[in-house]
Amino acid sequence: MSETDTAPIGIIGGTALADLAALEAAETHTDIDTPWGAPSGPLVRGHLAGRSVCFVMRHGPGHKLAPHRINYRANIQALADAGCKQVIAIAAVGGITDAMRAGRIVIPDQIIDYSWGRAHSFYDAPEGGLLDHIDFTEPYDATLSKALVSAATELNLDPAAGGVHGVTQGPRLETAAEIDRMARDGCDIVGMTGMPEAALAREAGLDYACCAVVVNKAAGRSGGTAIHAEIEATLAQGMADIERLLVAVLPKLK
Repeated sequence: MSETDTAPIGIIGGTALADLAALEAAETHTDIDTPWGAPSGPLVRGHLAGRSVCFVMRHGPGHKLAPHRINYRANIQALADAGCKQVIAIAAVGGITDAMRAGRIVIPDQIIDYSWGRAHSFYDAPEGGLLDHIDFTEPYDATLSKALVSAATELNLDPAAGGVHGVTQGPRLETAAEIDRMARDGCDIVGMTGMPEAALAREAGLDYACCAVVVNKAAGRSGGTAIHAEIEATLAQGMADIERLLVAVLPKLK
């Protein structure tokens, strides 16, 4: 199947992937608008590993948007309007369980939402309209997630295949007691942007998978005291690993 026969792959960059330096023939579109307003930043279209890609920075240019201020609906809508059918969302997370060590790539298969007050659905237009109670039993697309795990394994990145992604409100980091509660709930990693993004992608009919990189141990966990220093030390390598993974996985996607 040629590139012209395939839909572009949506990539949502976060703290762990602020840009896509390897993107070829990149075109930046700044005039994007949706019924939900403008997305976080420009939509960058280009080619990566022979595939058409649409890239949006979740936190906007300069990483200025706090997690609770992100226009998740506009970001997902912009990717859908660009013709994307599959979305890979990059996220920097904290590790809760021992297996989620700093630097590890995680492809979660479940999610628990602790966030609040975010515009979390396309089905709440004030004038009414369509309503659908989406099935969210399995929040991530299994085929896309398996492709990410397979590509990461081939690159010897030792990915964690599966795990529960706990999503907090931010922008502050969590307390040790909050992390203890999340551990009791079954969370393996903690981030701030996984919801409502995943649910909105499901509402929009997009296959969505999360590719997370653990950049620190969560609050109260072993080695989790100098959190900002740990994040800074891990982030550069994590971004490099994520970009390698994208180059490896994109040609495998249908």
